[in-house]
Amino acid sequence: MDDPLDSSVNLEETHLKEGYDEGYSHGLVEGRDEGKQVGLKVGFEVGEELGFYSGCIHIWTSAIQIDPTCFSSRAKTAIAQMQDLIQKYPLMDPEDLQVQEIMDSLRLKFKMLCSSLHVKLHYNGYPGENKDIQF
Repeated sequence: MDDPLDSSVNLEETHLKEGYDEGYSHGLVEGRDEGKQVGLKVGFEVGEELGFYSGCIHIWTSAIQIDPTCFSSRAKTAIAQMQDLIQKYPLMDPEDLQVQEIMDSLRLKFKMLCSSLHVKLHYNGYPGENKDIQF
């Protein structure tokens, strides 16, 4: 004779497996959606920061074209190095291992350049997030 508890144990295991499978499927969908949102946000923030540095470089190179003696040779070299770093940044390959290294180098070069130019510029993110660019 079958044990009446066997059917209860099997029922519990069946519900556990169904619940797990349903939760796993739901997690895949939710995880993909959340990953997409996080990726868009981080990608936007990186693009915004690169745009800020690119804008600064554009202004400084324009000043150099107008008056080649306005900056020291050391500052001109740092500007050119920042421009190279921005051009090297792998915009279309965010999984490139150099992404963080290039961004760290850009931030460091920017701080050094601002210090040598005696300019107080800080990139603090998008102004809409209660952050602003300080001059």
